[in-house]
Amino acid sequence: MSALICQNISKSFVLHHQGSVELPVMSAVDLTVEAGECVGLVGPSGAGKSSLMRMVYGNYRLQEGRIEVLGVPVSPDTPRITSQLRVDTLGYISQFLRVIPRVSTLDVVMEPALRAGASAAGAEAKARDLLARLNIPESLWSLSPLTFSGGEQQRVNIARGFAHDYPVLLLDEPTASLDPANRAVVAALIHEAKARGSALLGIFHDAEFRAQVCDREINLRVAGE
Repeated sequence: MSALICQNISKSFVLHHQGSVELPVMSAVDLTVEAGECVGLVGPSGAGKSSLMRMVYGNYRLQEGRIEVLGVPVSPDTPRITSQLRVDTLGYISQFLRVIPRVSTLDVVMEPALRAGASAAGAEAKARDLLARLNIPESLWSLSPLTFSGGEQQRVNIARGFAHDYPVLLLDEPTASLDPANRAVVAALIHEAKARGSALLGIFHDAEFRAQVCDREINLRVAGE
């Protein structure tokens, strides 16, 4: 069984403030991701790459099709099931860090592992290792990451995403604001996740980086073209 299955996915948005015009995003998209594999989504702007990520994560409702993570259906219509998947099975690293103000960086990174059942000592050790690898100075770990630069916030976001070993991990342009040294760290983290059997689906606009980490690509087209 594939770790992630998307079958016959179709999606459009209704623009209620513009005369209820329907804007098609994608139609009849099929993809699978196997354990130990990283698949890259490619295609022009407007092809629905980020929308597909949000459907897999259960934020957007499908109009047609099905999505399964390790055999479990994902949907906003099954919030309890989807919420539990997010705790221990399905991770998501977006381009933006969203955290509670005034919570320290170390606590922000530890939180996913603690939520999944890790010990406090284990979660802290993993968080410290990730923050150090991603070149966040230890002097900043007690501060809120909301005070950091954009690149530093993104590195905290990446550390948080890898703090728990999710069997399925979504990466929505995680390296957009990173320098080459930190992109190399993220590439290493992706390869380590693949080696332990995680299935990864990612959007990476940097073709060179995509070639480093992806086993194959799936090309999405703008609906109607």
